Amino acid sequence: MERRSLKIGITCFPLIGGSGILATSLGMEFAARDHEVHFFSYAKPVRLDLTAPRIHFHEVAVGTHSVFPCPDYTLPLAVKMEEVGRVERLDLFHVHYAVPHATAAFLAAEMIGDSAPKIVTTLHGTDTTLLGPNPQYHGAIAHALNHSDAVTAVSESLRRQTIETFALRRTVDVIPNFFTPTAATRNREEVRRELGITDEFLVLHMSNLRPSKRIDLLLRIIAKMKQRNRVRLLILAGGSFASAEPLLDELGIRPNVIVRSTAEPVENYVQAADAGLYTSEIESFGLSILETMFFAKPVIAFAAGGIPEVVGNAGSLHKFGDVDAMAKTVDELIESPEKAREMGEAGRKRASTEFTAQKAVPHYEAVYRRVLTTQN
Repeated sequence: MERRSLKIGITCFPLIGGSGILATSLGMEFAARDHEVHFFSYAKPVRLDLTAPRIHFHEVAVGTHSVFPCPDYTLPLAVKMEEVGRVERLDLFHVHYAVPHATAAFLAAEMIGDSAPKIVTTLHGTDTTLLGPNPQYHGAIAHALNHSDAVTAVSESLRRQTIETFALRRTVDVIPNFFTPTAATRNREEVRRELGITDEFLVLHMSNLRPSKRIDLLLRIIAKMKQRNRVRLLILAGGSFASAEPLLDELGIRPNVIVRSTAEPVENYVQAADAGLYTSEIESFGLSILETMFFAKPVIAFAAGGIPEVVGNAGSLHKFGDVDAMAKTVDELIESPEKAREMGEAGRKRASTEFTAQKAVPHYEAVYRRVLTTQN
């Protein structure tokens, strides 16, 4: 990358999903490396520290003009990116998700003209796995990817699926997610006491609760356990749990399940847990899994998508849908604290070796350097 400091625009969703967390962490890392970073979103990203030097946030109001039949975000976002990109002379837009973010970046660049920032699009999964097969979105996503100056994916699994889904004939760089753990603001005992946990085995699940996370299977695993009376399941919910409520009573596990929003740092809950349990049927990476590994908690998950690339041999992976095997594994960890400790330590070692900012950020810098030195 050029020695001069860069002006980088980052567009992301502001919630607890992996894309927003990664985008925020990446922007903070670049700001710490003396680059100027401008964030665009409809709300402040939950982990963005606005007091940090060289960090700027531009809130985008969702359009609700009476002319349109429904609210619009893409055009107001494009206008805001054009305005800031032109005035601040940004070097590049790094957008997380093709639609609507890369689409908005393309419109902004068209409005700016010859001096427009380059566009780097990072795919986190939704564009390819959920929206890509839908003909209402397929063409727009393909256009956004083909008109980006660089495209990155968070796993090899996602790269292959993206190329196949959109018949791409361009390079897609694989740059895995990274995570930088921060210190918990409450200790393990305090959190467990607040949750009503004494000597129970606390299993943690963190997700946005979308259908692909298969919360139904998560709950069925708990119901299948032989050691059910000794386990509690803590769900850190980034979405509504209402649709799963009836299943708690149907399975008779309501006393076993605790649901919390993520109003405080997730580190508080991860360090208070004894294991992580993840049941996605579609998962391009699994940042929550990585967070769990960093805190030396054993991970039990279905081997879906890019999850094996994250966990490797440092966790317990099972064929999708095999709730009996998952339940058996949790039972074994309860019965063997030493096995749980060894699995957790293996995960921590893998996470702290393979998925750090020190490894990931230089890869993004290399992509930036490439697009900024390539002539159109």
